[in-house]
Amino acid sequence: MCRIDDTIAVDLDKYSRPIDLETIFGRPGPVHLELGSGKGTFLLNQARFNPQFNYLGIEWAHKYYRYSVDRMRRWQVDNVRIVRADGRVFIEQYLPDECLNAFHVYFPDPWPKKRHHKRRFFRPPIVAQLARCLVIGGEIRTATDHAEYFEVIKSVLLDDPDSTPWFEPVDFLPANTAAPGEWIGSNFERKYIQQARPIYTLALRKI
Repeated sequence: MCRIDDTIAVDLDKYSRPIDLETIFGRPGPVHLELGSGKGTFLLNQARFNPQFNYLGIEWAHKYYRYSVDRMRRWQVDNVRIVRADGRVFIEQYLPDECLNAFHVYFPDPWPKKRHHKRRFFRPPIVAQLARCLVIGGEIRTATDHAEYFEVIKSVLLDDPDSTPWFEPVDFLPANTAAPGEWIGSNFERKYIQQARPIYTLALRKI
């Protein structure tokens, strides 16, 4: 069984709201947050490549949360922290204003059934929270294999009148740790590439 590392795993009960990110990392520095960090492949690779950055992973699935925490411990990565929480709740209740340099939201659940669309992550109220938490020049980077949801994401981020004043589109460059032919280098992306699914990407900068 994976052992939970008290340094890497963030116990939210120990912190007041909003949370002080410098306190949980034990140092200042730019912070990147990944929603749905899974087994931590993207976080691990990015944190090792960019030791000057701090990386925060949010994962609700308990088995993936435990796996990724233990993985960071085994690799002795000290610039990653992982929280087991509902991403929406964490963003709304724990993050202070202008505290992040980037949100990474890769392959979010498309909730394809119409009655479940209200559960999708990219909706105007959440986008307003993302804008609140990003510093000027901070980015939202997202990718999906679901064509219909990608059109929804573009509409919410680029066409919604409540979102357009905050963001401008920028080039989505591959992560510096992605392999040739990849955009992100995550487990999900590699699975979908093997299945020959198209990958749709979008990046925006807060203005």
